[in-house]
Amino acid sequence: MIPLSWYLVFAAGLFSIGLFGVLARKNAVAILMGIELMLNAINVNLVAFWRYRTPEEITGQVFAVMVFAVAAAEVAVGLALFISIYRRRSTVAADEIDLMKW
Repeated sequence: MIPLSWYLVFAAGLFSIGLFGVLARKNAVAILMGIELMLNAINVNLVAFWRYRTPEEITGQVFAVMVFAVAAAEVAVGLALFISIYRRRSTVAADEIDLMKW
């Protein structure tokens, strides 16, 4: 059986890669991918703690499914926004997207 600490280290690494992707990228789609990596790290933590704490209940799995649903909705809305912005501005660079500024 794999110890819980291995899952936590893996999730921390995955979250760190996602955070680096969000902070270091200028492309809006790459930023969205970094957010997805961070959400997947959260799912790894939820399922790992569920497995080691209360495997007879399904609460960890239910929370993971809810995070998947939120991530799917976030991707759908985000990509729709990026396509709309690209059609209007011909760029998806996060520095140049200033539609809400006066």
